[in-house]
Amino acid sequence: MILFVLIGLSFILTAGSLFFIKSNTVLDKFLSSTQFRQFIYLRDLVREMVSRDMKLRYKRSFLGVAWSLINPLVQLLVLQLIFGIVLNLGIPNYSVFLFTGLLVWTWFQSGLFSAAGVIVDNPDLIKRPNFPIAILPIVTVTTHLIHFLLALPILFIFLIFSGVQLTTVILILPLIILLQFLLTLSLSYFVAAAHVNFRDTQYLLGIILLLGFYLSPIFYSTTVIPEAYHWLYYLNPMVSLIEAYRTILMDGQLPNFLPPIILLVISLVVLILGHTIFTRVSYKFVEEI
Repeated sequence: MILFVLIGLSFILTAGSLFFIKSNTVLDKFLSSTQFRQFIYLRDLVREMVSRDMKLRYKRSFLGVAWSLINPLVQLLVLQLIFGIVLNLGIPNYSVFLFTGLLVWTWFQSGLFSAAGVIVDNPDLIKRPNFPIAILPIVTVTTHLIHFLLALPILFIFLIFSGVQLTTVILILPLIILLQFLLTLSLSYFVAAAHVNFRDTQYLLGIILLLGFYLSPIFYSTTVIPEAYHWLYYLNPMVSLIEAYRTILMDGQLPNFLPPIILLVISLVVLILGHTIFTRVSYKFVEEI
């Protein structure tokens, strides 16, 4: 069992299913079951660890969580100057276009890079008996999800001042966010396990993510990619994700659901595989760190 994968999602689905349970006896048995109590324990543990991570990250920092917004804003200013003014790519509402891509990429990049070192950086937790090690990648990805969510209001301000009309289509935005969470988490289990035995993993990942930044439509449109290479370009999962965000937020339209559905299936398969491998090698973590 994948540690009640996506603890929050599982909780919602469980609550929804309970709505249809007629028998109090069945409900009582479920609520008193070991699985339910374990789920509640893991949910609370993730919440406490995310809170702890946020506090430690910005301890004695004057600006605190604002630093999570400063980095993409500085990148926005630099890239806006280069590609929006100097080179002038001719993309309408380029600031919003660029900021959307930067926020989506920053969450993916920072979450995955942090996940690579999550085992090595927490030796005390790893050595603690019966500690559920598999929640550590979840905590890391969730922490960076919070940074992403805190930056969304800034993006909405950009949208409003740019004259973009937000429509009811924005209601499906949480589904795209959930999809990105799944994708990032599925890859996090692999890099976290690999970095324990191969300490070059994080350095190699940094290079891959740098290449991924330029191979994703963050500061340019997919229209510049020759159609003959679209099949290759769209193998990058961030392409369809970034496009989905922009279609919802900037165009106010429903995205093409086929790429996200394919990405969802792949992410779930990779998540199951990654969690399985992570769990099987986790007994070696204490020796390696």
